[in-house]
Amino acid sequence: MIGERSAPGIPPWSMAVAAMLAVQLSSALSVPVIEQVGAAGTAWLRMCFGVMFLWMIARPAIRSLRRKDLPALLALGVVTGFMTTFFLSAVDRIPLGTAVAIEFLGPLTVAGLMSKRRKALVWPLVAFVGVVLLTEPWRGHIDLAGVGFALAAGACWGLYNVLTQHVGDRFSGISGLSLTIPIAALATLPVGLPQVIGGDLTWWVLPAAAGIALITPVIAFALEMLALRRMTHTAFGTLLAIEPAFGLLIGLLVLAQTPTFFQLLGIAIVIVAGGAAQRGGARTTAAITTTDLPASATKQTL
Repeated sequence: MIGERSAPGIPPWSMAVAAMLAVQLSSALSVPVIEQVGAAGTAWLRMCFGVMFLWMIARPAIRSLRRKDLPALLALGVVTGFMTTFFLSAVDRIPLGTAVAIEFLGPLTVAGLMSKRRKALVWPLVAFVGVVLLTEPWRGHIDLAGVGFALAAGACWGLYNVLTQHVGDRFSGISGLSLTIPIAALATLPVGLPQVIGGDLTWWVLPAAAGIALITPVIAFALEMLALRRMTHTAFGTLLAIEPAFGLLIGLLVLAQTPTFFQLLGIAIVIVAGGAAQRGGARTTAAITTTDLPASATKQTL
């Protein structure tokens, strides 16, 4: 674990990169679990085990909650749950690198809208060209359901980045996660639990889901929250531009998903568009207005 006091000595970009790799690795490792209990069931199990791990590390500071905190916490919890559910549903149908590139259109569009440069809105359109190359429609087969799930995950991803920074500014360490992940588990229960009950719940599924949950949401989302506390939306979004490449790499190494030339070209276009769309640096400390919480909730993080 990395203490809250030591976090300022760690470059925020390194935490963001580690989080991206963790997210893509957990997605690839989720594929065998998806085959047993479905995408929604896998996402729900990951959230449930995430709650268990987070509460072992830092129990939620319920008494510190203010009424005005609730909308952001509830929204972040719901968005987090369905971002994971939609994305795993996409990964179940299309290659991991393609799913990440399509999903990336969400935060890329949000970053363009929040940028002071109106020309930044051109770059999501450029990225869309890359997505077309990734899906290769000229081959005559496009999994529209997979693309749709990836787009829905992207919309959630864009909202997630904005809400994570807001909640991270209010709650120190992973105390915000210990409040939002239970909401995510409750929000996805209606779609996740039926798949788990109706699936093939063999002996290894629960341990596997628990191990993946330790990677994401616990480690990855905690690192993202710490990074977003010290970066602008646009600076964080610039780093996110390389996540499709991570998805492609993890898909190749873990899932043996070999990209074609046009898919490689498409990934390159998405990355260039993501980097060009965004400018910015580290957040000023004035932007952070975290309210003091009990020591047990503020000095522990991953």
